[in-house]
Amino acid sequence: MTALNEPTTQPTDEEIFTAHEGGKLDLGVTTSLDGPRALSIAYTPGVAKVSRAIAEDAALAARYTWAHRLVAVVSDGTAVLGLGDIGPRASLPVMEGKAALFKTFGGLDAIPLVLDTTDVDEIVETLVRLRPSFGAVNLEDVAAPRCFELEARLVEALDVPVMHDDQHGTAVVVLAALRGANAVLGKSAADQRVVVSGAGAAGVACAKILVAAGVGEVTVVDSRGIVHAGRAGLNPVKEELALVTNASGLRGGIAEALRGADVFVGVSSAQVPEELIAGMAPDSVVFALSNPDPEVHPEVAGRHAAIVATGRSDFPNQINNVLAFPGIFRGALDAGARRITEGMKLAAADAIAAVAADDLAADRIVPSALDPRVGPEVAAAVALAARQDGVA
Repeated sequence: MTALNEPTTQPTDEEIFTAHEGGKLDLGVTTSLDGPRALSIAYTPGVAKVSRAIAEDAALAARYTWAHRLVAVVSDGTAVLGLGDIGPRASLPVMEGKAALFKTFGGLDAIPLVLDTTDVDEIVETLVRLRPSFGAVNLEDVAAPRCFELEARLVEALDVPVMHDDQHGTAVVVLAALRGANAVLGKSAADQRVVVSGAGAAGVACAKILVAAGVGEVTVVDSRGIVHAGRAGLNPVKEELALVTNASGLRGGIAEALRGADVFVGVSSAQVPEELIAGMAPDSVVFALSNPDPEVHPEVAGRHAAIVATGRSDFPNQINNVLAFPGIFRGALDAGARRITEGMKLAAADAIAAVAADDLAADRIVPSALDPRVGPEVAAAVALAARQDGVA
């Protein structure tokens, strides 16, 4: 799989716009419609028998419709890629792309739903009313801190798996990448201090999964400095985060946080000077994940860090959510899971790391996003974890 990890050249504008012309999705048909008999089976009068059966037993919808295998990819367009609040229409190409990735890497049908509202109550009500039409919800590109409330509300309101991929997909792949990096370096996460730059959707989720995975210490830095208990102006999400991070009681900003740190995880647009990377611990690890401009250029970070990763495809070690979300949702739906648990996310990270284990190197700490083994392995691990966690 080495060739799939090689950096790619950037496509031209013409290639990009041509590929998106008319959208990236269409609707396939799984049954024959080649004659009157076939038509009478697929539509009227035959379909009425199936509709009557489902009316008598709603559980039959899982067998005789696509809803239980359909993922709704939902966005309000308020935090799209690195573009920010560009609105639902401009976010639709991203959601179409997400649906295409679900089909390609998870074998799941997905439909983009972009909503012309940012009101949490309205979004929840909309998806509750649409619930008979889908089997899972992938929240995408919803701005923090609203995304935390929206995900929590939907998890409680719906009886299907719900996951905000910008949070948890990123966190799962970061954990998998850290496992790979530590395997290369012969280090243990329990002995490391990880600095997470950014306390938005991805930063909070990364911090939480690293704590749950047994990292020695996690320090989170936002635009106002190190997140710590008692700091004025913390919102409820950061107050909760302060209780489980920064065990050393550090104060200050990114300079104080990075001094002697083992791992840097950048999930904000804040640039980090080279001298701060140079001041990290020996054999440090740098994940500079902001797109399109990493917090520190990988060539600069590589002068001081033993392992460097980015979110870009044109550098080695791309930390890409596509390694996680197709398999997570596939595994959850295969198991009939009602929700996605922390155990399922940890299992996904372990599965991603296991796929990379046979081909590990400093420039290959995670599998390629195109590695065909990843989706099935993640799905199997997640389905098993769902049964073990009692949500299947």
